[in-house]
Amino acid sequence: MLALYGHPFSSYTWKAQIALHATGLDYDFRVFDEAHPEHYAFVQEQAGPLGKFPVLVDGDKVLFEASTIVEYIALHWPAAVPLIPDDPDAAIAIRMIDRVFDNYLMGSMQAVVDEYLRDGARPDDARCAEARARLLRTYGWLDRWLAHYPLRGSDHITLIECAAAPSLFYADWVERIGDDFPRLAAWRAHLNALPAVSRCIEAARPFRPNFPLGAPDRD
Repeated sequence: MLALYGHPFSSYTWKAQIALHATGLDYDFRVFDEAHPEHYAFVQEQAGPLGKFPVLVDGDKVLFEASTIVEYIALHWPAAVPLIPDDPDAAIAIRMIDRVFDNYLMGSMQAVVDEYLRDGARPDDARCAEARARLLRTYGWLDRWLAHYPLRGSDHITLIECAAAPSLFYADWVERIGDDFPRLAAWRAHLNALPAVSRCIEAARPFRPNFPLGAPDRD
């Protein structure tokens, strides 16, 4: 059986889990926390230069980086609706949008979270303001992009949805996706309701008090 090392509250763990859930794969979820020192040791020793999760183990294969894990699942367990399209140009387009969610949305959200982790009572206001401005600019770009995204209202899951669902979920907690971005707000709600995503949301619910900015009373 496949094994996935990660944490239920981790956005990048969700990204890999959404692909596993959408494909209908069984897997052994090995939680990375203080209660499981053997999982911590494995990740630190086997998972790339910085020992980060998620990590997928398939026999003697060890894969890290969430996008790589999704690509591996798409290659070896093709779903009825592929996570990565067969057409090379369509696949490149999907990979490009995956980078938008990881680098521009998740990266900006994490910059604010990191400030509160560094000093929750005195985060650097300038750094937080810069990161929130990047979030708002990315929201605007995504709202316009969604006008042309053919899967916006469907239940199909691709690499894009695997990346979008967790990043939008947590980004909204840092900088609310308001009325200026109606397509993006509606799509976030749609993604949250997908079974492959809602399974992650519910598993993470007990950990919400750990969110450094305070988890909002929604979702």
